Amino acid sequence: MIKQDILEKQAKIAFLSIGSNLGNRINYIEKAKSKLVEKDIIIISSSSYYETVSWPDPRHPKFYNIVLKIKTILDKKELLQRCKEIEKFLGRKKTPRNFPRECDIDILDFDNKLSHKEVDLPHPRMHTRNFVLLPLFEIDKNWRHPVSKQHIKTLIFELSNSDISSIKQI
Repeated sequence: MIKQDILEKQAKIAFLSIGSNLGNRINYIEKAKSKLVEKDIIIISSSSYYETVSWPDPRHPKFYNIVLKIKTILDKKELLQRCKEIEKFLGRKKTPRNFPRECDIDILDFDNKLSHKEVDLPHPRMHTRNFVLLPLFEIDKNWRHPVSKQHIKTLIFELSNSDISSIKQI
Protein backbone atom coordinates (compact mmCIF):
# COMPACT_ATOMS: atom_id res chain seq x y z
CA MET A 1 0.00 0.00 0.00
CA ILE A 2 2.84 2.41 0.76
CA LYS A 3 4.29 1.82 -2.70
CA GLN A 4 1.00 2.93 -4.32
CA ASP A 5 0.89 6.07 -2.16
CA ILE A 6 4.41 6.96 -3.26
CA LEU A 7 3.54 6.40 -6.93
CA GLU A 8 0.40 8.53 -6.65
CA LYS A 9 2.39 11.44 -5.23
CA GLN A 10 5.06 11.42 -7.94
CA ALA A 11 5.21 14.64 -9.91
CA LYS A 12 3.14 14.76 -13.07
CA ILE A 13 3.56 17.02 -16.10
CA ALA A 14 0.48 18.89 -17.25
CA PHE A 15 -0.41 21.70 -19.63
CA LEU A 16 -2.80 24.49 -18.70
CA SER A 17 -4.40 27.16 -20.84
CA ILE A 18 -5.17 30.50 -19.19
CA GLY A 19 -7.30 33.12 -20.89
CA SER A 20 -8.91 36.45 -20.08
CA ASN A 21 -11.07 38.89 -22.01
CA LEU A 22 -12.22 41.29 -19.29
CA GLY A 23 -10.40 44.11 -17.52
CA ASN A 24 -6.61 44.10 -17.37
CA ARG A 25 -6.18 40.76 -19.16
CA ILE A 26 -2.44 40.45 -18.63
CA ASN A 27 -2.83 41.26 -14.94
CA TYR A 28 -5.47 38.54 -14.49
CA ILE A 29 -3.29 35.96 -16.23
CA GLU A 30 -0.21 36.92 -14.21
CA LYS A 31 -2.22 36.75 -10.98
CA ALA A 32 -3.46 33.30 -11.98
CA LYS A 33 0.15 32.18 -12.53
CA SER A 34 1.14 33.53 -9.08
CA LYS A 35 -1.78 31.74 -7.43
CA LEU A 36 -0.80 28.46 -9.11
CA VAL A 37 2.70 28.79 -7.65
CA GLU A 38 1.21 29.59 -4.22
CA LYS A 39 -0.73 26.33 -4.48
CA ASP A 40 2.50 24.32 -4.92
CA ILE A 41 2.30 24.03 -8.70
CA ILE A 42 5.65 24.44 -10.43
CA ILE A 43 5.61 26.37 -13.70
CA ILE A 44 8.20 24.79 -15.99
CA SER A 45 7.55 27.10 -18.93
CA SER A 46 5.11 29.74 -20.08
CA SER A 47 4.25 30.73 -23.63
CA SER A 48 4.03 34.24 -24.99
CA TYR A 49 0.68 36.00 -24.90
CA TYR A 50 -1.62 35.44 -27.86
CA GLU A 51 -4.60 37.61 -28.78
CA THR A 52 -7.69 36.18 -30.48
CA VAL A 53 -11.20 37.32 -31.20
CA SER A 54 -13.84 36.08 -28.82
CA TRP A 55 -15.64 32.96 -29.99
CA PRO A 56 -18.44 32.38 -30.87
CA ASP A 57 -19.35 36.09 -30.58
CA PRO A 58 -16.60 38.32 -32.01
CA ARG A 59 -18.42 41.39 -30.61
CA HIS A 60 -17.17 40.41 -27.13
CA PRO A 61 -13.74 41.72 -26.06
CA LYS A 62 -10.69 39.95 -27.50
CA PHE A 63 -8.99 37.25 -25.47
CA TYR A 64 -5.41 37.06 -24.29
CA ASN A 65 -4.25 33.47 -23.84
CA ILE A 66 -1.15 31.63 -22.71
CA VAL A 67 -0.23 27.98 -22.19
CA LEU A 68 1.79 26.73 -19.23
CA LYS A 69 3.75 23.54 -18.80
CA ILE A 70 3.58 22.63 -15.13
CA LYS A 71 4.76 20.01 -12.67
CA THR A 72 2.49 18.94 -9.82
CA ILE A 73 1.99 16.19 -7.26
CA LEU A 74 -1.75 16.86 -7.35
CA ASP A 75 -4.03 14.42 -9.10
CA LYS A 76 -6.15 15.70 -12.00
CA LYS A 77 -9.23 16.26 -9.83
CA GLU A 78 -7.26 18.25 -7.24
CA LEU A 79 -5.60 20.30 -9.98
CA LEU A 80 -8.99 21.14 -11.51
CA GLN A 81 -10.29 22.14 -8.08
CA ARG A 82 -7.31 24.48 -7.56
CA CYS A 83 -7.84 26.02 -11.00
CA LYS A 84 -11.54 26.66 -10.24
CA GLU A 85 -10.60 28.23 -6.87
CA ILE A 86 -8.20 30.60 -8.64
CA GLU A 87 -10.81 31.56 -11.24
CA LYS A 88 -13.28 32.35 -8.47
CA PHE A 89 -10.66 34.30 -6.48
CA LEU A 90 -9.99 36.42 -9.58
CA GLY A 91 -13.68 37.27 -9.91
CA ARG A 92 -15.10 34.68 -12.27
CA LYS A 93 -18.83 34.22 -11.84
CA LYS A 94 -21.31 31.73 -13.25
CA THR A 95 -22.18 33.01 -16.72
CA PRO A 96 -23.46 31.47 -19.95
CA ARG A 97 -20.97 29.32 -21.87
CA ASN A 98 -18.35 31.31 -23.86
CA PHE A 99 -19.30 34.54 -22.11
CA PRO A 100 -16.60 37.16 -21.30
CA ARG A 101 -14.61 36.36 -18.15
CA GLU A 102 -11.74 37.66 -16.05
CA CYS A 103 -9.98 34.31 -15.99
CA ASP A 104 -10.46 30.89 -17.50
CA ILE A 105 -8.06 28.06 -16.66
CA ASP A 106 -8.34 24.76 -18.53
CA ILE A 107 -6.35 21.57 -18.10
CA LEU A 108 -5.31 20.63 -21.62
CA ASP A 109 -3.27 17.52 -20.93
CA PHE A 110 -2.45 15.74 -17.69
CA ASP A 111 0.55 13.42 -17.82
CA ASN A 112 -0.37 12.52 -21.42
CA LYS A 113 -3.13 10.26 -20.07
CA LEU A 114 -6.75 9.76 -21.06
CA SER A 115 -9.55 10.33 -18.58
CA HIS A 116 -13.31 10.56 -18.75
CA LYS A 117 -13.88 10.28 -15.02
CA GLU A 118 -14.11 13.49 -12.97
CA VAL A 119 -12.02 15.45 -15.52
CA ASP A 120 -12.32 14.95 -19.28
CA LEU A 121 -8.73 14.69 -20.56
CA PRO A 122 -7.20 15.65 -22.81
CA HIS A 123 -9.35 18.75 -23.21
CA PRO A 124 -11.95 17.65 -25.76
CA ARG A 125 -11.63 20.68 -28.07
CA MET A 126 -7.98 21.59 -27.64
CA HIS A 127 -6.92 20.15 -31.02
CA THR A 128 -9.19 22.64 -32.84
CA ARG A 129 -8.17 25.82 -31.03
CA ASN A 130 -5.52 28.15 -32.40
CA PHE A 131 -5.11 29.85 -28.99
CA VAL A 132 -4.14 26.48 -27.50
CA LEU A 133 -2.09 24.88 -30.27
CA LEU A 134 0.21 27.80 -31.15
CA PRO A 135 1.26 28.62 -27.57
CA LEU A 136 1.57 24.89 -26.81
CA PHE A 137 3.87 24.47 -29.79
CA GLU A 138 5.94 27.40 -28.57
CA ILE A 139 6.73 25.65 -25.26
CA ASP A 140 6.75 21.98 -26.38
CA LYS A 141 7.56 21.40 -30.04
CA ASN A 142 7.41 17.60 -29.60
CA TRP A 143 4.00 17.32 -27.90
CA ARG A 144 1.62 14.66 -29.21
CA HIS A 145 -2.11 14.43 -28.66
CA PRO A 146 -2.80 11.64 -26.12
CA VAL A 147 -5.73 10.24 -28.14
CA SER A 148 -4.90 10.72 -31.81
CA LYS A 149 -1.11 10.55 -31.24
CA GLN A 150 -0.82 13.35 -33.80
CA HIS A 151 2.18 15.63 -33.53
CA ILE A 152 1.44 19.24 -32.58
CA LYS A 153 2.67 20.44 -36.00
CA THR A 154 0.12 18.21 -37.74
CA LEU A 155 -2.68 19.63 -35.59
CA ILE A 156 -1.59 23.19 -36.37
CA PHE A 157 -1.50 22.44 -40.11
CA GLU A 158 -5.09 21.20 -39.84
CA LEU A 159 -6.28 24.62 -38.61
CA SER A 160 -7.99 26.80 -41.18
CA ASN A 161 -6.17 29.71 -42.78
CA SER A 162 -8.52 32.10 -40.96
CA ASP A 163 -7.63 30.46 -37.62
CA ILE A 164 -3.95 30.96 -38.36
CA SER A 165 -4.32 34.54 -39.58
CA SER A 166 -6.68 35.63 -36.79
CA ILE A 167 -4.26 34.97 -33.90
CA LYS A 168 -1.60 37.47 -32.94
CA GLN A 169 1.40 36.85 -30.70
CA ILE A 170 1.91 39.82 -28.40
